[in-house]
Amino acid sequence: MSKPQPPKPAKPIVGFFLKERDLAAEIVQALQVQLGPVDMVSPWLDFDFTTYYEKEMGASLNRRLVVFKTLMEQDRLPSIKRMTNDIEARYLQKGKRRVNIDPGYLLPERFVLATGKNFTHRIYIGQRIYADLTLIYQKGAFRTLPWTYPDYADRCLIDFLTLVRNKYMLDLKQMGDSRIAESGD
Repeated sequence: MSKPQPPKPAKPIVGFFLKERDLAAEIVQALQVQLGPVDMVSPWLDFDFTTYYEKEMGASLNRRLVVFKTLMEQDRLPSIKRMTNDIEARYLQKGKRRVNIDPGYLLPERFVLATGKNFTHRIYIGQRIYADLTLIYQKGAFRTLPWTYPDYADRCLIDFLTLVRNKYMLDLKQMGDSRIAESGD
């Protein structure tokens, strides 16, 4: 019989992409109200893996990931996704999004994103939100899955997430979390 264990606290990460970089500071400020202080920020990355968003948001989109210091309970993800949807709605212009925000979290063994869209590999987590297992950590590196979005499979983004994971593992060690021995290494 498996014995239920409390889940590890997760490292909150929010990715967003937009055309107008000058909106980024306002977006991050709105996120900080719910998620606390920023721990790390990725460099700007080109979001050129798909043309899916061009009709709504235009071409030449820019992606950035923001990592927050305060670790979160994993069951907060649905409410965080609903909050990011509200932020997106605040920046609508003529009914079109100016920013797309993807909240998620990192654990020693995986990176998860939240979405409102169901699919075969997504698990319902409440509040009309699904968890997308985006990357797994095995044999000392993040591994993509058949459904991993192309931008999250990009080497620059994976390298950044590896830095985040290293920092997160130090955070857990400083907290004295004895469960880190169960990680994906």
